[in-house]
Amino acid sequence: MEELTKTEERIMQALWKLKKAFIKDVIDHLPDDPKPPYNTISSVVRILERKGYVGFKAYGKTYEYFPLISKMEYRASSLKRMLAQYFDNSPTALVSFMVEETLSQREKQQLLDLLHDSENISKPDGDAH
Repeated sequence: MEELTKTEERIMQALWKLKKAFIKDVIDHLPDDPKPPYNTISSVVRILERKGYVGFKAYGKTYEYFPLISKMEYRASSLKRMLAQYFDNSPTALVSFMVEETLSQREKQQLLDLLHDSENISKPDGDAH
């Protein structure tokens, strides 16, 4: 799956949320002020269509666009790419970075609780040790 530019990703975020949309709907959904030009967004959506991210249904000369790739599929692909590029394909290195650099104490505790819960689920009869 090809990596998206920031602009392409913003448009995909809008399409994932809207499920299907005309270019005007995408523009209306973007938080930009002033709104980007219609032709700019239309060009980016056509690029996304060529890349295989977006499909469309034609109504005469008007097109309604919809995502062909789910947000979850893109998220998984992006995470794999990030793991390869920045963490030597090591999920442990990624989690270590998150714990040391980005998580609050509360989030660290939630992570510990999640790990503890998943450990109990994977053991027969919920035995912790």
